[in-house]
Amino acid sequence: MKKSNFFAFISRMKYINRWGLMRNTKEENVSEHSLEVAVLAHALAIIQKYRLNKNVNPEKIVLYSIYHDSSEIFTGDLPTPVKYYNSNIKTAYKDVEHSANQRLLNLLPDDFYKEFEPILIPKDEEIEIWKTIKAADKISAYIKCLEEEKSGNKEFIKAKQSILEDINNMNREDVNIFMDEFIEGYNLTLDEM
Repeated sequence: MKKSNFFAFISRMKYINRWGLMRNTKEENVSEHSLEVAVLAHALAIIQKYRLNKNVNPEKIVLYSIYHDSSEIFTGDLPTPVKYYNSNIKTAYKDVEHSANQRLLNLLPDDFYKEFEPILIPKDEEIEIWKTIKAADKISAYIKCLEEEKSGNKEFIKAKQSILEDINNMNREDVNIFMDEFIEGYNLTLDEM
């Protein structure tokens, strides 16, 4: 068997900080973020499956979520205002992410490749999985804004408004249910929970 550095690279997500253009009261790394997105995507999948009677696989959604930002090991976390500044940059960055994920895939032994390819390279037939992960990613960003604001950091106020608008514009029933039932708890202190 060939030796592989795939998992050693994945473990380096903890060294990639997010929100690089903004002052943070608590830094967040890609590893922490990926766990939160996986938890949130799982909640959305449970809502879809049991409340909205959709045919989804929550475990698969969680698995894909864990690796959803793994390309950032090579690219870093490009700030959203830069990443989505215009369609040319957005398209170019998608190509860079794809190349980074392909580089990760190429590190794997042959018998792992087939299992990891759909996790790292989004397929059109799994678009709903990726939409759920994107929704969880937005909710995670919103939670980060709430936490920073709760800590007295006004740096995230505009981002919070913009992200909430994006969440509302998704027009997703699962997201609306989550926001209605669970988001309020993020504004509470430990003693208030």
